[in-house]
Amino acid sequence: MNVAFTGEARSNLVQWFATGLRQVLAQNGCDCQAGPADNVRLVVNLVTPERPRPYRRKSQATFVVTVTETDQPVADALRFGYPIMVRSLANLLLMLVRQGDSFTTHVVTLEQGSFAIAFTGDEATYFGELHRRMAPLASSNLVIQNEFETDLEDGLWEGDEVTSSIHRAGRKLADMNLLPAPFPIQELLPERDLRHVQRLYGIGGLSYGNLSGRKDRHRFWMSASGVDKADLRQIGRHVLLIKAYDPHRNAMVLSVPPHVQPRRVSVDAIEHWMIYSEHPQVGAILHIHAWMDGIRSTEVSYPCGTLELAKAVAQLVRDEPDPSRAVVGLKNHGLTITGHSLDEIFNRIDGKILRQVPMS
Repeated sequence: MNVAFTGEARSNLVQWFATGLRQVLAQNGCDCQAGPADNVRLVVNLVTPERPRPYRRKSQATFVVTVTETDQPVADALRFGYPIMVRSLANLLLMLVRQGDSFTTHVVTLEQGSFAIAFTGDEATYFGELHRRMAPLASSNLVIQNEFETDLEDGLWEGDEVTSSIHRAGRKLADMNLLPAPFPIQELLPERDLRHVQRLYGIGGLSYGNLSGRKDRHRFWMSASGVDKADLRQIGRHVLLIKAYDPHRNAMVLSVPPHVQPRRVSVDAIEHWMIYSEHPQVGAILHIHAWMDGIRSTEVSYPCGTLELAKAVAQLVRDEPDPSRAVVGLKNHGLTITGHSLDEIFNRIDGKILRQVPMS
């Protein structure tokens, strides 16, 4: 994997950190270089919290890790670090919080995960753990391309009983206070960077959680990306019909009405596609940023929309006694829940949801 380091190490701590990270990456077969390159897979961007310089990647496949440091007390790493990650256009933030002669490394993800990696004085152990956590994420493969085909039957332009159930379920999530507000990236990014993100990823905002319901053997309805899940009304804009996954184009294929400018479907569409394709008895899937006691979860905090996360979740569902009624965890992230219908899912989880996702 080709790795580029960019930005300036403005302190001894960041210089030491960048050197150690470069060494552990090289020891694990990465080709590290200074400055950006066209074919780079991983970029390590060194920034200051006050002015986090963005790295404008040329490809969706480029994974950007922002590194920053602060000596301010950080009570909530997610609240402090998330805006820095967004402003620097990164996939992951490594924040070094200095406390006298020691420091703590806080890891912040786009999925609103946040956990710490301790440094106990053993450099080999510390950088080895950092690589173990970071490398699977940086090498994962996004499946977020959408191919829109204007072939949706006119009888479905206003939806059906399944889209009505998705609308009800979205309102139910709002009533349960399980819909964090979409993160206002437009308020943090200058217009140039916002256009870059929209052009590269086809998104206009970050929202959390998604819902889907099976239409028939090969198709399912799913909520769109970056929309208010409490108001899923318009077909093609708020709810879309997925009919295929094209591995050659690495894209989800959707049927949309000819008169609607469609939005992208949720980035978790590939995960739902795998589950519906393997388990015909699954009639609905719910993903929320919450937790339940006594569940099994993925071992790696893969980013949303990656093939690796989809495979890991699909394997957990496959291993459940009843895959059509499974509840599985996504590490440092939330839950994926299958059911015969969305109404049936809500009946099963009523009174069992924990709002706080454990971080590790």
